[in-house]
Amino acid sequence: MRKSVIIFLHIGFWFCYSLIMLIIFFLLSTPQSSIPPKTTINLLFGTFYLPAIISFYSFYFVLFSKFLLKKRIFKFCLYGVLTSIVAAFAGVVLMNLIISHSAGILGIIFVAPIALIAGIVALVIRGFIAWFEDIKLKQELTDKNHKMELALVKAQLDPHFLFNTLNNIDILIKKNPDDASTYLNKLSDIMRFMLFETKTDKIELSKELEYLDKFIELQKIRSSNPQFVRFRIKGEQVNKKISPMVFIPFVENAFKHVADKKEENAVDIQLNIDENKIQFECTNNSNKQIDPINQYNGLGNELIQKRLNLLYPNRHKLKIDNQTNFYKVTLTLYYESN
Repeated sequence: MRKSVIIFLHIGFWFCYSLIMLIIFFLLSTPQSSIPPKTTINLLFGTFYLPAIISFYSFYFVLFSKFLLKKRIFKFCLYGVLTSIVAAFAGVVLMNLIISHSAGILGIIFVAPIALIAGIVALVIRGFIAWFEDIKLKQELTDKNHKMELALVKAQLDPHFLFNTLNNIDILIKKNPDDASTYLNKLSDIMRFMLFETKTDKIELSKELEYLDKFIELQKIRSSNPQFVRFRIKGEQVNKKISPMVFIPFVENAFKHVADKKEENAVDIQLNIDENKIQFECTNNSNKQIDPINQYNGLGNELIQKRLNLLYPNRHKLKIDNQTNFYKVTLTLYYESN
């Protein structure tokens, strides 16, 4: 939501609040009233404005994000009531100092509900803003996620990749027909996976890793040194699911920018699977720093990060170490708590 709209909502609330206070002021300032106008103004400020301001912005900036947004309802209610009481106490103290009148506990009991109402209105405004921004963000990320998936499929089906792989398989047919048949089946499985398996939001982790393994195997036949790739998996894959094609942009990037395929373990890919998280590490040697804007077949870090924000909101960590002699990506995905 635009900042100007948020400011307008705040101004609108305080305008309506002031209008109500103005009506009360005129009611209390009738000719029959024995309260001086100056005292009435001080009374209104201490009774209505100061507690409302304290409560409104405490609810708006602190309680909403720290407790309500995290669904800590009991703590939210507790601190909400305490905030209203403290705000009322501050207003009563100020009122006593200004007009030299001791309101005492009755004043706090009278003012606290007013402060609480201001806090509730702040929650409504803050909740509306958060809801609007969440809807807008999800729509934006959904659109970009669809573009990302289409771009990934397009990248995977890139003719250059297919022609090179098919050409290598064609050469293998003459040398080793059995190996050629094996690699052809792997290519077929990869294409089937990309076209059909990726349509769902979640897939079995074992399928995703099987796809990665086949993709890596096809990359190996493009080099005379198959040992330039090391792929390791640690941990149990059973009964675990993951969003499809999360790791492949980083793996593709590693093969694309590897500097020396003659070096052993020039591309090092490792997955550590725990009960609560999956940690993916992909490192490749490099003789230059990789441009983060033009990597991933032009997809860029920003789009990758936004897709992760959509698929794993607040449940992932992405760290990129871009050096002149190596490039390392560490991605940690946390399972959703029950």
